[in-house]
Amino acid sequence: MVSKAETSTNSLDTMKLAAAGVLVLLGLIAFYYFEEQSLLLRSVGLLIIAGLAAFVVYQTDLGKRTVEFFGDARTEVRKVVWPSRAETTQTTLTVFIIVVIVGIFLWLFDMLLAFLFRAVTGI
Repeated sequence: MVSKAETSTNSLDTMKLAAAGVLVLLGLIAFYYFEEQSLLLRSVGLLIIAGLAAFVVYQTDLGKRTVEFFGDARTEVRKVVWPSRAETTQTTLTVFIIVVIVGIFLWLFDMLLAFLFRAVTGI
């Protein structure tokens, strides 16, 4: 039996997400409306508004689940055993050599097919 994951979205979360979207939109409008002001001031203002919008989004269930997901992803990345520099160099050289060998093989095979095609068609 297939069970459907429950997604509970209440109207307050929807309003918070809409408010965050409106905040970002107003920040962008203000950024371009006050174009005669310093770019630094406009950029800082836009970053502050984006931070406020992110804070509002974090207050929703979706925001908290998203932050939890990225935290779990970071934990999993820390568990990965990364190859050493020597292993990476050896693997890269192996791949490069194999690509060159396959390239030469395909070139020779193409020449053989072209020779056979010319021999059969008489061109």
